[in-house]
Amino acid sequence: MDNPGYIILSRLSLQNRATQVLAHNVANADTPGFRALRPVFAEYVARQNQVAGPAGARPVAFVQDRATWRETDQGPIQTTGNPLDLAINGEGFFAVETPRGERFTRAGRFSLGEGGRIVDMEGNPLLNAEGAPIAVAPNDSRIEVLGDGTIRSENGNLGRVRIVRFDNVQNLRAEGDRLFDPAGEEARAMDRPRIVQGALEGSNVRPIMEMTRLTAELREFQFAAQFAEREGERLSTAVERILRRRA
Repeated sequence: MDNPGYIILSRLSLQNRATQVLAHNVANADTPGFRALRPVFAEYVARQNQVAGPAGARPVAFVQDRATWRETDQGPIQTTGNPLDLAINGEGFFAVETPRGERFTRAGRFSLGEGGRIVDMEGNPLLNAEGAPIAVAPNDSRIEVLGDGTIRSENGNLGRVRIVRFDNVQNLRAEGDRLFDPAGEEARAMDRPRIVQGALEGSNVRPIMEMTRLTAELREFQFAAQFAEREGERLSTAVERILRRRA
């Protein structure tokens, strides 16, 4: 296979990845706190050392998969009325304790778990400012969460929710669709977070826009596949002609 064939194969591979990322976004359009993903591609220019190219020739460029970029725009905040549903208005992440260590999330759908602990949808305890799980006593019937993260009931304060920020959120490593591993990034405590009780932050995915992009990417994949098919036919024809001449 010559360069055109390799180039179109690199394009097909990356086009397939772009389609998968968009389909993943669409599937999580209703996931609380989800951030849309975008693939980052680059041009890789192949050069021949110590070989002069023909006049007017251009470098051979392949497509290269560099990274996946995460959109950081905040999703819409929707009122639920559930006192343990919490939304962060602005910057910040909730901290939860998992079997793999401390993890961070924007998904604020919490409930009461074993021993009165406040847990997320996967049963991971919500942490307070000191890094310990927050628990509710059996006689705590009215739970109130203030804007700065302080949790209290009719019997007194229960603690303050740990809210952190990161200097570079793009370096966080996703674990599933809700949790993030800091991956070496330092979690900095926020003194003045803005928490909304009885509400959830939705996904920042815009389904109509994502479906439009997905349709466009599928068409690009089809065009690239057609080009690869024609390139294969061209090579077959060239080989047949060479063999006939030699015969």
